[in-house]
Amino acid sequence: MNALDRVLWHNADFRRFFAGQFVTNAGDSLYTVAMLWLAFELSGSTLVTGALNSILLLPWLLQVFAGPLIDRLPLERVLVGSQMIQGTVVLALPLAAATGYLDVGVLFVVAPVLMLASLLMAPMETALLPRIVDDERLSSANSALSTVTLGLDMVFDALGGVFVAVFGVTALFLADSVTFAAAALLFAGIRIGTALGTDGRTESRDETVDPTVRSVLRSYVSDLRDGVAVLRGTVFVELILMTAVANFTTGVALAILPAFGDGLGGPAIYGLLLGALGIGRLVGSLVSPWVEDVRYGRLLLAHGLGACCWVAAVLVSSPVFTVVLFGLAWVPAGVSGVLTATLNQRVFPADLLGRVAATKGTVSGATLPLGSLIGGAVAEVLGTTTTMALTASGFAFTAVYVLLRPRLRRLPAVRAAKPEDFDIQTETE
Repeated sequence: MNALDRVLWHNADFRRFFAGQFVTNAGDSLYTVAMLWLAFELSGSTLVTGALNSILLLPWLLQVFAGPLIDRLPLERVLVGSQMIQGTVVLALPLAAATGYLDVGVLFVVAPVLMLASLLMAPMETALLPRIVDDERLSSANSALSTVTLGLDMVFDALGGVFVAVFGVTALFLADSVTFAAAALLFAGIRIGTALGTDGRTESRDETVDPTVRSVLRSYVSDLRDGVAVLRGTVFVELILMTAVANFTTGVALAILPAFGDGLGGPAIYGLLLGALGIGRLVGSLVSPWVEDVRYGRLLLAHGLGACCWVAAVLVSSPVFTVVLFGLAWVPAGVSGVLTATLNQRVFPADLLGRVAATKGTVSGATLPLGSLIGGAVAEVLGTTTTMALTASGFAFTAVYVLLRPRLRRLPAVRAAKPEDFDIQTETE
C-alpha cells in the first residue's frame, strides 16, 4: 500500500462511506436475486422476469432527474433516508408470504418502490467522493469502492442463489432488511464537505447552506440543461453510445439469466452466474489502477476479448466452464468502469459532477431496462440459449466501434487526461 492509499484509509468519512456501500450493496444483491428467481418460479416465464428486472433497472433511466437533487440537497439525509425506505419495503415480502398473499403481483408493487429508493445512489457516489477525498486519491477511492461493491455483489449474488435453494426467499428477505438498517447507521456518521490533507489532517471545505425543496425545484430545469450542455459536442457522446449498446444486451442477459441458470442446474447455478459476473468486474476493478497510464482508447478494445469469452460460455457443455468463461467476459468492463468514473471526476467541473454523472448514466443506462423488457420476449421466441449467445454482441460492438474510430483509439491515459482531450469546454476558454 503506497503513501496515498494509507492517507485515504485515515479518512474516517471515506471509511464510513466505504462500509456503508459494502453493506447496502449486499442488500441490493440479495433482493435482486430473490425477486427475479421468485418471479421465474411463480410464473415460469422469461417475459415476466424481464418485465420485473426492467423495473429494478429503471434507476439507470431516471437518474437524470436525480442529478440536480444530488448537487443541491443534503447528501447525508438522502443517503440515510434511501436505506431506511428500502429496509422497510423489503419487509413487506416476508409478511405477504406469511399471510399467503405472496404472488407475482406483489413483486410488481414492491419493485417500483425499491427502485425509487435506490434512484439517487448511482450519481451520489460520483458527486460525494470529491467532497470527502482529495483529487490525487480519487482513483484509489474509486477502485476501492468498486472492489468492495463488485466483490460484495460477487459473494452475495452467488450466496443468494444458494440461500434461496436452502432456506427459501422469506428468510432471505428478512436478512436483507437488516443490511439496509446497518447501512443507514453507517451513512449517518458521514460529514459531507471534509477531506484529508496531505499531512493527514482533516480539512474542511466550504459548503452552502442547505437549500429548501422549493429552491431546488425552481432551479431544476436549469440544472438539467447544464448537465446536457457540458456533454454536448464532446467525445463522451460516442462513449455514451457504446455504453448504451452494451447495456442493452446486458439487460437482455439479466432478464433471461434465471431461465438460463435453471437449465444448467437451478437457483444455485443462477447465483453462481451472477457471482461470476461480479468476480469478472472485481478483477477488472483491481487491475484498473495499474493501467491508468495506458491509453484509454486502447483499453476499450479489450471488450472484444470479453465478447469471445461470453460466446464460449454459452457454447460449452460444462456448467463449470460456463460460469468461469462468463466471469472472464466481464473483466474488461470492470477495468473501464473504474477508469471512466475517475475520468469523469478529473475532466468535469466538480460542481456539475452530479448532473453530468446522472445525465450520462441515464442516456447510456436507459437501454438496460429496455433490453431487459425486450429480452424476455425475444427468449420466448428464439429460446434462452440462442438469445444468451446473441447478447455478447454488446461487448463486440464496443471493440469494433473503437477499432473503426482512430480518434477514440488515440484517447490519452486517464492519469494524463485533460478536459480539452475530450472536447470539454472550460470556463477559461
